[in-house]
Amino acid sequence: MAAPKRANGEGSIYPHRNGFAAYVWVTKPDGRRTRKYVYGPDRPTVHEKWIALHAKAKEGPVATKVPTLGAYLAYWISEVVAPNLAPATAVNYDMFVRLYIAPGLGGMRLDKITVRDVRTWHNRLRQACQCCVQGKDAARPVNRRRCCAAGRCCRRAVSERTARDAWTVLRNALNNAIVEELLTRNPAGLVKVAKPRTRKPTAWTAEEAKTFLEAAREASDPFYAAYVLILVCGLRRGEVLGLRWVDVDQDQGQLSIAYQLQRVGGQLLHRETKTEASDSVLPLPDICLTALETRREPQQRDRRSADMWHDTGLVFTTRHGTPIEPRNFHREFKTRCVRAGVRPIAVHTTRRTCATLLVALDVHPRVAMQILRHSQISVTMNEYSQVPSEQTRKALKRLGKRLGG
Repeated sequence: MAAPKRANGEGSIYPHRNGFAAYVWVTKPDGRRTRKYVYGPDRPTVHEKWIALHAKAKEGPVATKVPTLGAYLAYWISEVVAPNLAPATAVNYDMFVRLYIAPGLGGMRLDKITVRDVRTWHNRLRQACQCCVQGKDAARPVNRRRCCAAGRCCRRAVSERTARDAWTVLRNALNNAIVEELLTRNPAGLVKVAKPRTRKPTAWTAEEAKTFLEAAREASDPFYAAYVLILVCGLRRGEVLGLRWVDVDQDQGQLSIAYQLQRVGGQLLHRETKTEASDSVLPLPDICLTALETRREPQQRDRRSADMWHDTGLVFTTRHGTPIEPRNFHREFKTRCVRAGVRPIAVHTTRRTCATLLVALDVHPRVAMQILRHSQISVTMNEYSQVPSEQTRKALKRLGKRLGG
């Protein structure tokens, strides 16, 4: 009896080792044509794979060699993230990949990762003790081990925010794999991850801010001018530490903001500001001009007394002219809070304090947006929504009186 006639093109299916194999001519992402092979234990299985590969080849380029997720993430960080994003962002992404993504999914082939794999990884990440997973306690000397390595698990799971951020980094990486035509869909993007509620810090009142500044001025604190700038003008920590004297125009009474100082990956960088919207020229109130003027003389004294002076041109420097470490500034700010007898807050919360005071003064949101140099008005409105206006207070008082009889 004659063998059944094979379908057109089915001649590319042939016996191979303990099963069958087949190939399809495909176009690779680099534009070259080549054969891609599929394998299976029997002809019907290989035929299904062969049909699916044909369909995929008609849709567009097909990758013939797919890396593991770990290998692809290493490439993505070095070739896509680092050259195009801010250094601090690149270091942050690398941390999430190294500590949270690669250990759970890095060994899987990029195109084999499913929605279920991502969901399982994310759930485990939220529950697992990172001290155990990363061997933090085991890395300590034997006489200093106090929890996981000593048989007492500390259950230090990541926060919901950290788990979501790790998922966001994975989703961004797989989106880039789609752009590079290594994937046709993003399994991480199909996983629903709840957005955690963040507890927003409470800003200082006008009285607290005034008490803090008065205490710093009376103590001749070398950072008094910096405290004035972050509270009155809403400068970020990196912006005030990266401020240069050439950016201060005391004749015109204005300040140019273009640089920031950051500690990134073990290096102290004096680089451009966070976004283009952060670059701005702000008019300086008298309190700022006076504070900056009082900063010049102490710095000149340090210059004259220093054995070796590093001329960085920065407004805020050490006794030798070198830049101020951001963490040291943060510690000095906390110490000054305690000495002033005011409620301690983070340095960045001073921007929220500035926004709070602008709300109290009924400053228009668009004007506040320019002062705080937000890139989007929604960010400014979010700040405004946290502070009840005088109209809101009056309305609630009237409602309370009405309901009270």
